[in-house]
Amino acid sequence: MGRVRRGRAAALVAGAVTVIGAWTGSVPLQRVAKPLIVPALATGLDPARDRVLLTGLVAATVGDVLLIDPDDDSALEWGARAFTVMQASYTYLLLRRGVRPTLLDAIPRYAGWAAASVLMFRRQPAVASTLSGYGAVLATTSTLSACSLSHGGDRRLMIGGALFTASDALIVFRRLFLAEDRHRRTAEAIILSTYVAAQVLLVDALGSG
Repeated sequence: MGRVRRGRAAALVAGAVTVIGAWTGSVPLQRVAKPLIVPALATGLDPARDRVLLTGLVAATVGDVLLIDPDDDSALEWGARAFTVMQASYTYLLLRRGVRPTLLDAIPRYAGWAAASVLMFRRQPAVASTLSGYGAVLATTSTLSACSLSHGGDRRLMIGGALFTASDALIVFRRLFLAEDRHRRTAEAIILSTYVAAQVLLVDALGSG
């Protein structure tokens, strides 16, 4: 458990530095700290038992590196593809646990995905198909992670899934509706804060360590 706690603490420190870098507009600070967030979490996992989760975290690290500049369309698309692999690994692990979706959980999440997709296709068609595809996988992960405690759910999964959804929804909001640099940097800091918290909670819940 000590290794898990140390990995979590290191991830939170790297995440805090990354958030400061985003808020202040310091790309060099983000380049140093952001690629360390997920690998720090991975140090608490068992390579023999957590192969699927580790595969997802490798993909997440690739995505983190690509998305250091969130306004580069090509990097955004490749980052979304990397995070699709990560979300697919989370979905697989949730299904393997026996979690199954419910309409009550699925309807608002897929409705949100559909609304965001329509907005993207109308206003950002160049990246809409890739981001929409990623959003569908995220909606699935979020739906499965929302399994209630009364049905064997895990509070860490519930909160982590909700935070991941909020983080990615804010990415769309930032891209479509924020133009002023100060507002965009603040939004990016919030995006990264919720992302780091989501990753810590999800990895903690899904890992065997």
